Parts: sequence; C-alpha cells; structure tokens
Amino acid sequence: MATGEDKSKDAPEGRFSQRLADMAFNAFIGTIRLLPARQRLGLAGWATRKCLAPPLGWYKRVYANLDLVWPDTPTERKHEIAEQAIDNLARALIENYDPKEMLARGSRYPLTGPGLPALEEARAAGRPVLLISGHYGSPVLPRAALLARGYQTAGFLRAMSNPYMNNRYVQNYRDVGGEMFVQGRRGTLGLMKYLRGGGMAAMLFDVFESSGELIDFLGQPAPTATSPAEIALRTNALLLPYFGIRRADRYGFDAVFEEPVPHTDPVTMMAEVTARLEARIEEDPGQWMWTHRRWKPKRVAKHRPAEATTSD
Repeated sequence: MATGEDKSKDAPEGRFSQRLADMAFNAFIGTIRLLPARQRLGLAGWATRKCLAPPLGWYKRVYANLDLVWPDTPTERKHEIAEQAIDNLARALIENYDPKEMLARGSRYPLTGPGLPALEEARAAGRPVLLISGHYGSPVLPRAALLARGYQTAGFLRAMSNPYMNNRYVQNYRDVGGEMFVQGRRGTLGLMKYLRGGGMAAMLFDVFESSGELIDFLGQPAPTATSPAEIALRTNALLLPYFGIRRADRYGFDAVFEEPVPHTDPVTMMAEVTARLEARIEEDPGQWMWTHRRWKPKRVAKHRPAEATTSD
C-alpha cells in the first residue's frame, strides 16, 4: 500500500465538501476569465463586496480591527476602507489565476524605490536576497515584474486549508516563474538551501503567528514570526522590504523596493519590517488585508508572560 510520502502532488486528498468547493470555484474562475483582465478584476471586486463579503462577516471584521487600532475613525471612513480592502483582496485572488497576464503586466510597470541599487548590487555579487512584504496591494505583481526583467525570484507561501484549491494555488505561483516553497520544515529547509546558493526569494510576514514574538503593529501587540529575519541571518541574505502598490485605476501598480533592513537580531529586524508596513498602511489603508484576524486580543492576553506581583 502506498504511503503518504508516495502520493502524487497532483492528486490531493480531502473531504468531499472541499472537492465541491474547489469545483465551484474553478467554474467561477473559468467563467470570469472569459472577460478581459480589467473587466474581470472589476467584476470580481464588485461581486465580492456586494455578494460574498457581507454573509462572511468581512465588513464586521474590518470594522472590529479598525476599532481596535484606530478607534476614532469615522463610520463613513471605516466603510470606505472596508470597501477598498475587500476589493483589493478579490483582485489579488483573481490575479493569481492568470499567471501569463501577471507576467505581461509585470513587464509594463516599473521597478522603483531606494532599495533598487542594493538589490542590483546583491544580484551582481551573487549574494542571496530575501524580499519581504505584507498583504498590501499586490505582493505578487512585483515578483512578476522582477521575473519579466530576468530576476529569478522564488516564492514562499502558506498552504491553503483546502487541499484541492491549494494544489492549483501553488501551481499558479510556480507558473509565474521561479522556485516555490511551501511553509513547513521541508519548505523552510529548501528555501534556506536555495538562498545559500545565492538565490532570491519573496515572502509575506503579516499574519497571526501564535508562537511569534509580540511586536506592536499599528499600536497593538501582534504575535509576529521572527523566522524571516532568522533565515536572513543564517544565510547572510539581504532582507529587503518591498511593496506592490496599486494605482488609482486598481490595475496598474508600482513595484517599490525599500532600503534593506540592517542585520541585528531577529526581533529588532522584524520590528523594523513591521514599521515599514505600518507606514504604507497609514498612507493608504485600503490596500491592506483588514479582513485578517491579525491581533486576536484574547489570545494575545494568554500569550503574554505573567507579570510579577509583590505583596505589601
């Protein structure tokens, strides 16, 4: 009998309900891809805002996150941010299912930012580069822009819970180009080996990490993985924050590369990466993924070490 190690990556196993969900989603993707890219993305954003987000409670989650970090935000402004954030999420998802279009778009939009000279210098010297970003704008389109210019950029991502959707999700990232590593022990070791060989890779960091260090994010403590900084230190990789910032038409983008984060210690480095993302969110909050449960205050309270008490 075949073991779990022998199963084909192209034949995932999951629940029947997960297979049905994947079939329905693939049917939706197949239908919407009949439209040109701009119309497709606009329709996906509208349908998600009006039909999908309300029953899923996404608006309520955005409002709750905003109440936590920016409690004085007017109601109209909270709704505006929620609309933009949900629209951005829908566009990013649909974009992932057309790698050829992403690569073509990537070739048409510029690479910018003060970190470009350091990026080019590292490439010329064969020094590894770990590009790091958050769920802001489109973190995938800058990778497409790099690949269109000859930069072989690997990806590192977290697997989806639905194995059928995940199979396609990972393959789409591979189709954009470059190596692809999935979060976990095997994927992390593969990423480190790739970097030690002088490679360049991109990853995201701004999700709740139960075992992470408490680092203030928009004024509230958020458990944050320090593994990106640890990987950079262990491989001597340049840790370079980057952002795919959507333009006003929600189709064009700017791939912005910031100054590298100095190598110090993992917590200090991730605090700096967090600060870079904070600055972008404060500049244009509608581009960030407010639908994510980033803070989880009740779990953070349990995560804190007990404070020492004294008696009189």
